[in-house]
Amino acid sequence: MFKTRAVAVFAAAALALAACGGSGEPGEDSSGGKTLKLWHYETANSAMGVAWAEAIKEFEATHPGVKVEFEEKGFEQIQKTASMVLNSDEAPDILEYNKGNATAGLLSRQGLLTDMSQEVVKRGWDKLLSPSLQTTARYDERGVMGGGKWYGIPNYAEYVMVYYNKDAFEEHGITAPPTTLEEFTAILDTFVKAGITPISVGGAEYPAQQIFYQLALSKASREWIDAFQLYKGKVDFHGPEFTYAAQTFADWVKKGYIGKDSAGIRAEDMGLAFMSGKYPIMISGSWWYGRIADEVKDFEWGTFLWPGNTFSAGSSGNLWVIPENSENKELAYDFIDITMKKNIQNTLGNAGGVPVAADVSAITDEKNKELIENFTELSERDGLAFYPDWPAPGYYDVMVAGVQELINGSKQPHEVLDDLAQPYNENLAAVGG
Repeated sequence: MFKTRAVAVFAAAALALAACGGSGEPGEDSSGGKTLKLWHYETANSAMGVAWAEAIKEFEATHPGVKVEFEEKGFEQIQKTASMVLNSDEAPDILEYNKGNATAGLLSRQGLLTDMSQEVVKRGWDKLLSPSLQTTARYDERGVMGGGKWYGIPNYAEYVMVYYNKDAFEEHGITAPPTTLEEFTAILDTFVKAGITPISVGGAEYPAQQIFYQLALSKASREWIDAFQLYKGKVDFHGPEFTYAAQTFADWVKKGYIGKDSAGIRAEDMGLAFMSGKYPIMISGSWWYGRIADEVKDFEWGTFLWPGNTFSAGSSGNLWVIPENSENKELAYDFIDITMKKNIQNTLGNAGGVPVAADVSAITDEKNKELIENFTELSERDGLAFYPDWPAPGYYDVMVAGVQELINGSKQPHEVLDDLAQPYNENLAAVGG
């Protein structure tokens, strides 16, 4: 049902774009001036939303006669209908898109994205991105990340962390963030004993599967991560990593750490519940950071890395990609170039994002510096482990369904792992793994 609604919404958006074009030439508005059609799904007060709004202003100031026709899309909208829309005449000139085999990799394999390799070298973007950040921007002919041609450019980084309500912690006698998983679960027990469900969880979208993955990563090695994400070896879905994750996640529901009603909660509602003070903890990504800083006024809050883990879900940020059907590729390259400039990167950092090419001395907020320092710590220890839904097309929905079954108790952990293994192994065979 949701997929049908998403397609309908996207189709309506496509018709609206067609209407905006009037009778002018492709890539022109009704007055005859050029337009750059740009889509992304960041809220206006998120770090990326703030920085990209500045980038749009600078782009229009430096490109007289060119208007940016911006549309904010929903994450799920783009996630589920990108192949259909980008294979049509209504494709934007540039858009934010998810990185990974299942998303940007799939579209690159389908021939729907522009190969930017020459432009990347020409404009020096490769010099601004570390090897680990480049992983998600480059795809081989199978659509597997980590090598081959450049099909996107990230201009920020991201990672999963624990957000917590400092006031709630202090009220229950918790004076410091945990440094081990045992200390963390002791904190969760403290809240449960007080009648409080500690973790705000969005089981209907990405957040719950990231908790599942964090648990798996607590038992993982780099070799296991590369096997799972990059197809560099066989993955045993009943091995210690996923078995521990599935069993522990189910146990956390039984213990009351995670609400049994969270299977139907979306990411937005999860975030709003944490920001309203209903839950003392939220486990999610750095993309929430700027918004929490902007919206939380009633309590002190902080963050810490998942305790005890060497590895964490994280990577470069989402990619700027240019559809093969884009009518204004050169303008799209110019826009990407602006987002990589120091002033826009500094804006992103000061708004609570994790920039890839900022002047760190220009980041004035102490919390924002901590955010960037934590990312640097993860990056320097090779601790970025990507995201659990990346390896195979359609795997996002498979992961969502799996964690929902763990929350609902409708399947046993070993049955959920069987469900996760089948499409993964089918895709591995399909790409010649």
